[in-house]
Amino acid sequence: MKDNIVRDKSFTNARAFAFALRVVKLAKFLQEEKREFVLSKQGLRSGTAIGALIREAEHAESNPDFAHKMNIALKEANEKLYWLDLLHQSGYVADRDFESIREDSEELVKLLVSIVKTTKAAIHAQ
Repeated sequence: MKDNIVRDKSFTNARAFAFALRVVKLAKFLQEEKREFVLSKQGLRSGTAIGALIREAEHAESNPDFAHKMNIALKEANEKLYWLDLLHQSGYVADRDFESIREDSEELVKLLVSIVKTTKAAIHAQ
């Protein structure tokens, strides 16, 4: 079970890093091209926090600490979905770009939900 969690987390960490790069590029575009600073900064914070929290979980002090950090990453990923929806519906992000980055964000949410559930189940099985 532990091997699956580590493998899943490593895969998720790579996905989160690639996602964070997309988020940085989107924020840069929004600030330079659209002159939008408030929503883009909020989205930048939540979008880059996901990978940072997953990375932090690599050195968790215990399985419950790992689950807690991954759950916070999940919350940040869910928050990022909110900012993406708001940016899209307010006309700052075009449909094509929105769909692509939202799919990535939803995939991260699904991966994190799976990791959190698996970790919590393993903790309760002990």
